[in-house]
Amino acid sequence: MKSVVVVGAQWGDEGKGKVVDYLAASFDYIARCAGGHNAGHTVIFDGQRFVLQLIPCGILRPQQQAVIGTGVVVDPGALVNEIETLAKAGIDVNGRLHVSNRAHLIFPYHRELDKAAETARGKNKIGTTSQGIGPAYEDKMARRGLRVCDLLDAQQFREKAQRVIAEKSALARDAYGVALDFSGAIEETLKMGEKIRGYITDTSALLNGALDKGKSVLFEGAQGTMLDIDHGTYPYVTSSNATSGGASTGLGVPPTKIKAVLNVSKAYTTRVGGGPFPTEMPDLDAQEVRDRGKEYGAVTGRPRRCGWLDLMVLRYAKMINGMDSLVITKLDVFDTQREIQVCTGYKYKGTPLREMPALAEEFAHVTPEYKTMPGWRKSTYGVRDGENLPKAALDYLQFIGEYLQVEIGMISTGPERDATIIPAGTLFASWL
Repeated sequence: MKSVVVVGAQWGDEGKGKVVDYLAASFDYIARCAGGHNAGHTVIFDGQRFVLQLIPCGILRPQQQAVIGTGVVVDPGALVNEIETLAKAGIDVNGRLHVSNRAHLIFPYHRELDKAAETARGKNKIGTTSQGIGPAYEDKMARRGLRVCDLLDAQQFREKAQRVIAEKSALARDAYGVALDFSGAIEETLKMGEKIRGYITDTSALLNGALDKGKSVLFEGAQGTMLDIDHGTYPYVTSSNATSGGASTGLGVPPTKIKAVLNVSKAYTTRVGGGPFPTEMPDLDAQEVRDRGKEYGAVTGRPRRCGWLDLMVLRYAKMINGMDSLVITKLDVFDTQREIQVCTGYKYKGTPLREMPALAEEFAHVTPEYKTMPGWRKSTYGVRDGENLPKAALDYLQFIGEYLQVEIGMISTGPERDATIIPAGTLFASWL
């Protein structure tokens, strides 16, 4: 039984889409466990560029099954748009896409409340994408959410939705002073529901049955460890579990059936929106990395904040996730750097920290300790053999692996699928 979880080791946007796509051909099922359509994966497949928001990357391969799990919040309109976009590109999802009947739904009122709440925060904005993800998870935890299975009974859905919409309209008026019109939301959602009806199933039963039969499953996370609702830089986090544990709860697969965890990290660090970022670069350095790395959101287009690699964050990610193998992406972005800083520790008010601060206010004022390493000043773009990497690049990778005491199972040197190095003898190589 081959079952691997792929999760981000930083603040998301680490390049998980390419990694999952690279592995997908070797797995029978690719299953998404958390997040919503704010989490875009950019994948280059057969010369075409795809931005997948809800549907797992495995859908691009005709023999693979793609699963959207219970832990995902589903905007029916966004899902229908994605299915139709794939169809125009010649990707047929029929018989291969499976949507959990227990996944919660995102409605137009979730998006409007998301925007209103973010505006009300003023200078304390979290940096939400305003796609309704957080409010949908709020309703889920408050036990007033509507789920994909509700779409299967139109009359019952209307009755439930009317009660919730009346509550949301009053909330928007009283809490945020805005009048919101959701009059067409119910019928529009039901219309979208009819278009996805054929994909709805009990995905927990599907995946457990597949694993019991010896099929292989690749579990695909969203965002990254430091955005996890429980273990990230709260409150500057997402609304779901973005760590490896989210694969079990978000897909209804027991942890005993998950055999390995693969973490993904850039050769540097990025984050989007507000929140503490100890290794953030000065503006000029950040802009060079941003431009070379094309660090703009796949869904929103927002520029990402850029910083040096933070090994304290990666060490924390190893502890929280149970990291068996690490992927380093975008190594080529550092090709022009004369020197590279690597964060190896934190101090807070002069005292070294052994653990990750729980308070965002404390984390915002830690002082990173850096090791300076020489850059390689040579192109690594598209390199496919580790022996062809410059010595300084190899030293950089070796330092990361030794600090974390983990294998570097894959090195990405460009967005294309074949711009990839797989060191021989690694656990990662055994999954291919």
